[in-house]
Amino acid sequence: MGNFAKWLGAGLGFSVGGPIGSILGFVVGSFIDGFTKEDVENARTYRTTHSNVQSGDFEISLLLLSAVVIKADGKIDQRELAYVREHFKRMYGEQRASNAFKLFNGFIKNNNISTRQVCMQIRQHTTHASRLQLVHFLFGIAKSDGIVNEREVNSIKTIAGYLNISNYDFESIKAMFYNSSDSSYKILEIEKSASNDEVKKAYRKMVKKYHPDKLRHLGEEHLKGAEEKFREVQKAYEHIQNERGM
Repeated sequence: MGNFAKWLGAGLGFSVGGPIGSILGFVVGSFIDGFTKEDVENARTYRTTHSNVQSGDFEISLLLLSAVVIKADGKIDQRELAYVREHFKRMYGEQRASNAFKLFNGFIKNNNISTRQVCMQIRQHTTHASRLQLVHFLFGIAKSDGIVNEREVNSIKTIAGYLNISNYDFESIKAMFYNSSDSSYKILEIEKSASNDEVKKAYRKMVKKYHPDKLRHLGEEHLKGAEEKFREVQKAYEHIQNERGM
């Protein structure tokens, strides 16, 4: 069995059925040359004998929603494509990233992806911490060309809503990609008028929410993204501390 079939087998998970399964089938059948029906069956067999399905599910989710955000402003920016490719190379290595991009290119070309249906399926099978990480990754894509435009923000906000991410959580992650006077407060999900005790309480809450251990079930390769969010929370708290002389 080829490397791609093995990789797809590891990533099928909940994606075998539902809207994500339909999209996978369409993309595999339409855009990936040399991929046969036998390869699909072999991939499914491989999946049943290997663990870490949650990591594979998350991987497919990243690819699908990345395609949605990249197309949000009506153009496909090569810098955003490069961001996804490099991110996958850092997380999974050259071969697995290459396999992922075979699917990703198909997702980019597919204009019939139902964001709502895809998100509803993801929501049913992933943890809240995993979905927060998805939103963080999508903002990273949007920022990779130097600016997060309004269409991209609206697209990510729609996705976050479908994923049952609260507006407070959405604004917290969004603030990690902007340099504004109130970004630190938004990251901690508090107002500038908050007392010092409220700031400390908010910091403890956010540390618990964004702690990398919450993504350990996805595998070591996903901890780096979690650590990035965690560092942003720490930087926000330190900024407020210095600003207030706490």
